[in-house]
Amino acid sequence: EPGFEERETIKNGLNVAAKSGFTAVAINANTNPIIDSKSDIEFLINKANNAATKLYPLGALTQGSKGLDIAELFDMQQSGAIAFGDYNLPIENDNLMKIALQYAQNFNGLVLSFPKNNKIAGPGIVNEGINSTKLGLKGIPALAEHIQIARDLYLLEYTGGKLHIPTISTAKSVDLIKEAKKKGLKVTCSVAVHHLSLTDDELHGFDSNFKTTPPLRSLTDVKALRKAVKNGIIDSITSDHNPIDVEHKKVEFSEAKDGVIGLESAFGVLNSVLDLEDIIPLLTNKPRDVFGVKNQNITEGNAADLSLFNPDVEGVFTLDDIKSTSKNSPFINKKIKGEVYGVFANNQLILNT
Repeated sequence: EPGFEERETIKNGLNVAAKSGFTAVAINANTNPIIDSKSDIEFLINKANNAATKLYPLGALTQGSKGLDIAELFDMQQSGAIAFGDYNLPIENDNLMKIALQYAQNFNGLVLSFPKNNKIAGPGIVNEGINSTKLGLKGIPALAEHIQIARDLYLLEYTGGKLHIPTISTAKSVDLIKEAKKKGLKVTCSVAVHHLSLTDDELHGFDSNFKTTPPLRSLTDVKALRKAVKNGIIDSITSDHNPIDVEHKKVEFSEAKDGVIGLESAFGVLNSVLDLEDIIPLLTNKPRDVFGVKNQNITEGNAADLSLFNPDVEGVFTLDDIKSTSKNSPFINKKIKGEVYGVFANNQLILNT
């Protein structure tokens, strides 16, 4: 919402987030119309005013996310936008990206750049490798991600400013960002839950719930991403929750729309593959640091902002666990560890019942 209410509404989406243990979420600008103006940001914030879970909007980097002209970044920030990026769309114009990084410095803005080079990726729909060859599906080389990240890091080194690279998916991407951080560049990155837990081996059933962008990668990549979480190279973990209605998902794999939902399964999946002490900071304070949002501390006198969960309960994630309007989860019938009970936030107790 706006524009794709059949996939998800703001009201239900925030309720799902609360029942999934999230007291705050940042939402992307992949709506219709695209969130690219002051009034669009105000619309989202006003719609979410009374929810337990706090909504932080991201504005589009370019007008209509078309990659041609920079959007009203300063005006959107003044209205509550916490960063700017074209969701799952790379900025192909090098000079436009350079100007965006320079312009955003005037108001300490954070620029997001999706890590994909469309010319290298071509018509690919899955990770290029043994599985794409076996299945006869067009592959996206990991190189498409690496070239885009390398370009953006060169631009950042030239311009200064702040850059966030969302949903990295390969071992080489980790290396590139690690080296940039060593140079002192102000770059941060995130990884999606599914890229920490699933590989392209899942594609053998041609289930479109495993079709996402960036695509699911190899086990080598998954292991490198988990290590980068533990070592502090990756700054945050995202659910990359992207509801897609059944009409656009339950079709031939090559025609299905990319995207998975991930709020309800996020904690249980992560707790199955990573240590709890590594997960919690990357879901709470660290992403707040990345986006310049004030941290919520458990201190006497502060407003309660609490996630309620048991990390030791083991079970299986089922279709019945999905409260989202869209059901495009890659984790249905997967074993998970950890049960979320809900949140206490904004003076409201929301339980996952």
